[in-house]
Amino acid sequence: MHFRTLFPARFRRLALVGAALATVTASLPAAAVADTGDRDRHPSDRGLSAVIRYTEYGIPHIVAKDYANLGFGTGWAQAADQVCVLADGFVTVAGERSRWFGADGAPDGSLSLATKNLSSDLFFRGAKDAGTVEALLATPAPAGPSRPSRELMRGWAAGYNAWLRKNRVTDPACAGAAWVRPVTELDVARRGWAVSVLGGQGRGADGITAARPPAATGAATNGAAAGRAAGADVPDPDRTAEAARALFAAENATMGSNAVAFQGSATANGRGLLLGNPHYPWQGGRRFWQSQQTIPGELNVSGASLLGTVPVSIGFNDKVAWSHTVATGVPLNLHQLTLDPADPTAYLVDGRPERMTPRTVTVAVKDGAPVTRTQWWTRYGPVVSGLGPQLPLPWTATTAFALNDPNAANLRASDTALGFARSRSTRGLVDTLRRTQGLPWVNTIAADSSGHTLFTQAQLLPRITDELAQRCSTPLGRVTYPASGVAVLDGARGDCALGSDPDAVQPGVFGPARMPVLRDAPYVENSNDSAWLANADRPVTGYERIFGTVGTPRSMRTRGAVEDVAAMAERGRLTVADLQRQQFADRAPAGDLAAADTARACAALLADDPEVCRVLGAWDRTMDAGSRGALLFDRFWRRFTATTPQAEQWKVPFSAADPVGTPNTVNTGAPSFAKALRDAAAELRAAGIALDAPLGRHQFVERNGVRLPVGGGTEALGVWNKTEPVWNPAGGGYTEVAHGTSHVQAVGWDGGRCPVARTLLTYSQSSNPLSPHYSDQTALYAGERWVTSRFCEKDILRSPALRIVVVRG
Repeated sequence: MHFRTLFPARFRRLALVGAALATVTASLPAAAVADTGDRDRHPSDRGLSAVIRYTEYGIPHIVAKDYANLGFGTGWAQAADQVCVLADGFVTVAGERSRWFGADGAPDGSLSLATKNLSSDLFFRGAKDAGTVEALLATPAPAGPSRPSRELMRGWAAGYNAWLRKNRVTDPACAGAAWVRPVTELDVARRGWAVSVLGGQGRGADGITAARPPAATGAATNGAAAGRAAGADVPDPDRTAEAARALFAAENATMGSNAVAFQGSATANGRGLLLGNPHYPWQGGRRFWQSQQTIPGELNVSGASLLGTVPVSIGFNDKVAWSHTVATGVPLNLHQLTLDPADPTAYLVDGRPERMTPRTVTVAVKDGAPVTRTQWWTRYGPVVSGLGPQLPLPWTATTAFALNDPNAANLRASDTALGFARSRSTRGLVDTLRRTQGLPWVNTIAADSSGHTLFTQAQLLPRITDELAQRCSTPLGRVTYPASGVAVLDGARGDCALGSDPDAVQPGVFGPARMPVLRDAPYVENSNDSAWLANADRPVTGYERIFGTVGTPRSMRTRGAVEDVAAMAERGRLTVADLQRQQFADRAPAGDLAAADTARACAALLADDPEVCRVLGAWDRTMDAGSRGALLFDRFWRRFTATTPQAEQWKVPFSAADPVGTPNTVNTGAPSFAKALRDAAAELRAAGIALDAPLGRHQFVERNGVRLPVGGGTEALGVWNKTEPVWNPAGGGYTEVAHGTSHVQAVGWDGGRCPVARTLLTYSQSSNPLSPHYSDQTALYAGERWVTSRFCEKDILRSPALRIVVVRG
């Protein structure tokens, strides 16, 4: 591998970049084609190259002549910033965490919800042994990935490997580690598959790998008795429904987002505006990474990718901008199996027994003997013993549950992202979604330079219609489906198969025509509630329950967001600067609804502690880093909402006729109200924290010895700029951010050739504490400052930090 780093003087930049681009786009030999007969071979980087122009904050602008070369440059640049996090993820999808880190260690949760390394390995090794991803790669498009997507993956692996060969790893997290190894195109595809099944099989990884048939009953005559004995283990419908609701509830998720698009009628120049604010983990493999990707004449896109994935997933080009929010659609369903009385590994379909298929998986374990387990598969998917500890699904002598995840056959997300990158309008995004159907668990919100807006829940979901659920739900499913969208169908009936839509790219899923969509509204907004209130004046209805609810209470964050963006649209003449102000307004809707009443009630309830009441009364109702009293209200509100049933928190209940304004009027007479106030004040005082201390003094992150204040607030408070911090009172308060605002983009157009864009990657580009880009954007975030995007060539070349790297195979 040869590379060249240039630090040109200002007057030489244009000539040097022009020469580099010419090298990439014209003179290099054609890229080698991957040998699909042996995808586990070391991928060749012969003939692959790219030009990487770095601007401020280490943002790479990658230029290549085709998709393989673009993947090569992207793999190189991601490795330079995030090699340890990437390598850890590749150990995960190889099913080798137990080998390197021990069976009882815990993955970072970025690629599945497995709680231990052993269950993670059993899950991913099972998919590897079964050739799941190989089969998807071999599936022709459109059901399988396109050739450009495969070329991107091939190039990414080659670029990552080339960086490893040429560079010494300095990140203390993995420097010198034997588990940092070259990867293949297949490894990259496996990582993409893991992201697709996060909401389905990945959510059920522990339950899939732990499912065991009950002990054999010995004789058919004992079957009925065994069934009666096992009846006590049948899940309680009401308890299971509540557990399923909590499992899929936005307030309990580690991923979420806000996004809003404004139509030209609401903007200053008649062109669209987009503000995207994803809420993702700040550590581990589910971080975003910024770049610009360019193939001259083919695509030119800026934005962010999830680590280990190749194309930009949220971003913009010169004509259209888009973001995603985690959707309410449930990307799995269950089939309740009626078992053969003589054999608990056989189940009945229309009275005829079918044998389950065993998959025996062996995992190497550090300092121990290999572990072998058997997973059990049915026509519907794997048998699962539960979806987390709160939702057990016991396998008895009479009943078992199989998990259906249609995204296990979906390796098309890269094609969706590529289609977005090439789109010229919101209509182009819709066409891409119809063609690729690759988004597993997100909505899309978009605006374009012509002033159009788009909201769509074009999400790949099992084809559970309300009619099918009504006709085929088991007694358990008749409770779980209305409450949570989790369907439990009767697996013993052939007429309960999911069926197909004529416009669906794979069987058993909804086609695009059945998905919620709203076009050209003055604003479209989503904060992880259902599609219903994407625009409060134009409610979206008519979709099946599995997509989400209609006419139900909205989260505090949705209510606050709709209030804000509806007022912005009504005011009109909006610009990108208005989007920037919205991002950092840090208004706490719960405070607007409850703080005044809380302060008034406090005077009577805490007459012996007037300081509490004074601080709450003086609080400015924001979660800005300088806000005094914000921390006290935050700690109080967490306690109150955690200990008080939702129906008892407010005096005025929810009304579907006023979904943004209700419920309201905090119930200061609730038994837990006064106790929550006293306990919050006592907690802060015990930690030596003044009740009126500025929030940022006690909500912060520390990077290389520098303490950076962090604004924003929790889901319960409804703050747009979401921050879910880690409470450590002995360390000074909230001393780290678990998840929240991540890659922010505020995008518009002014009629010129370049989009008007401001971006911010809150946790910065690199996880390496020795990198200059470990915390530089985090410092910007602490100061509520932005990066001015350099999209056009003239702007890239004017960067005072411009550094050009030419990487070649």
